[in-house]
Amino acid sequence: MKLIASEVASPIGALALAVDVAGRLRGVSFGDGLRRAMAREYPGVVLTEGAAPEAVTGALADYFAGARTALMRIDWTLDGAAAGDGFQARVWRSLWELPVGQTISYGEMARRAGEPGAAQAAGVALNRNPIPLVLACHRVVGADGAMVGFGGGLERKTWLLRHEGALLI
Repeated sequence: MKLIASEVASPIGALALAVDVAGRLRGVSFGDGLRRAMAREYPGVVLTEGAAPEAVTGALADYFAGARTALMRIDWTLDGAAAGDGFQARVWRSLWELPVGQTISYGEMARRAGEPGAAQAAGVALNRNPIPLVLACHRVVGADGAMVGFGGGLERKTWLLRHEGALLI
């Protein structure tokens, strides 16, 4: 599989993006982890430098400018991902259904993904989310509402939730 890697500036730091030749988002990283994440999810992937499509960069720009639902316009896919099936994929797909500004616990995420009581496994799946921000793992918090477990760092998680108007404890 061939993916196009690019970088865009954002208020929370540079975002590394990977899109397929059809322009569908396959990866987002807050730093230098994009190549590693794409190699894990798409063994044998070939990443080449290029520009992300305007549909992706425009939606990101609109989101950061205050259009809270703009990320819903981004075309993404998990087709062909190594973890594209099973519990982990169900967790990722459940992220897509979380309304902007709403948070849920890891336990609730596990329940929504079909495995009540698997909060820790949900946390592992969230940590491996190849499309953070768009598949909004920042909306998952501890059972007591605590800001825990975000690969982009807790400062980014807090910023994103405030940006989305989430109620924070």
